[in-house]
Amino acid sequence: MAPRAYWRGTIRLSLVSVPVSLFPATSSGRRLSFHMIHEPTGERVRYQRVVPDVGPVENDEIVKGYEYERGQYVTLTDEEMDQIKVESKHTINLLRFVDPHEIDPIYFDRPYFVAPDSEMAQEPFIVLRDALKEARKTALGQVTLSGKEHVAAIRPCGRGLILETLRYAEEVRKAKTVFDEIPDMQADAEQVELARLLIDKKTGTFDPHEFKDHQQEVLRQLIEAKLQSRPAPVGDEKREPAKVVNLMDALRRSVDEAEREGGGGDKSGKKPAAKPASKPAGPRSKSAGSRSRKSA
Repeated sequence: MAPRAYWRGTIRLSLVSVPVSLFPATSSGRRLSFHMIHEPTGERVRYQRVVPDVGPVENDEIVKGYEYERGQYVTLTDEEMDQIKVESKHTINLLRFVDPHEIDPIYFDRPYFVAPDSEMAQEPFIVLRDALKEARKTALGQVTLSGKEHVAAIRPCGRGLILETLRYAEEVRKAKTVFDEIPDMQADAEQVELARLLIDKKTGTFDPHEFKDHQQEVLRQLIEAKLQSRPAPVGDEKREPAKVVNLMDALRRSVDEAEREGGGGDKSGKKPAAKPASKPAGPRSKSAGSRSRKSA
């Protein structure tokens, strides 16, 4: 059964229009969901929309309201909201093309698959897709989904396209407010070399199937056990490693452990080229760090 389109509209590049459909690229999968239960009776807890001194209200009595002062609202009906006309409700106008690496991953929000909406749309769709492939560019535009306008980044994906909504600049917090407390210093060269060796030994290809939601697996086992009146399963929590106070010792032990486990890195068996020994470097001042970065 074909998936249901989440949005239908047009991608426009200058005078070229491509009718398309958007489909969610992610799902909640088999994640467990829970209801709130009244323990004494076993009945499900229900929620009602109520107004103080009035009681429960019907859905057709509810409108949206913006609080401009405490307790004071400007109300908007669904009809008034629908009268707002923006191009991106039905058209994604491609405004700019950028190199993919120029978009910081922190801006990415939600992905959607993009496909031609009809047989007639296939030819211009394929032209746009292949042009993006050859140019190695990502297209930027805007699209309105569920009443909110988003920045949209569109790039080739197999036979189709993928659209990822982006956060606006004001929605992303400045890292400086968090990172300012980190001292401006250079790490010890030998410690960095050991950490790099550990990274090399654990380097491999990305396989999303390698990662499992252990929390969900244990929850399913617990639910199954309770349904069959069996004892609750004991979690297989790994023993915490012994604490090592010295960072250098911890790095050396970690490298030794990775070697014993065989690591997850290069299967060719080649050892990384030896690096020339260097003297440990101590902390450096902010001014020195600044000069170093400027000269890079």
